[in-house]
Amino acid sequence: MELMQQHGSLLGGEGSGHIICLDRTTTGDGVVAALQVLAEVHRTGKSLYALKSEMNKYPQVLVNVKVTQKVDPNSNEVIQKAVKVVEKELGDSGRVLLRASGTEPLIRVMIEGVNEDIVRKHAHELADVVKNAITA
Repeated sequence: MELMQQHGSLLGGEGSGHIICLDRTTTGDGVVAALQVLAEVHRTGKSLYALKSEMNKYPQVLVNVKVTQKVDPNSNEVIQKAVKVVEKELGDSGRVLLRASGTEPLIRVMIEGVNEDIVRKHAHELADVVKNAITA
């Protein structure tokens, strides 16, 4: 939710199925999400299948890096330089997200983009940078 607020996003979700409609609630709420989908179906007059067909899905790779103490990967200069390199290589066709888990001693490295092989390579390389930077 912090990233949503930082970027002014109203809709956010996780692979686990949590969907947050920030202009309606601050927690994942399936009923609110379903009502928002139905409102869009009504507003556009399109079927749910037609709306789904307009969505592009990109391969996503998540690598969890174990840590011994809580650390913010976004405040580490070495990690941020590596993130910028990956973001530049992906351009507008992908994204990078690094965050500390809220429930486990982990840094989550998530990358998505058009080409799964490239995404996987970058995710594992960036995870190695995170491991080395945090244990250094």
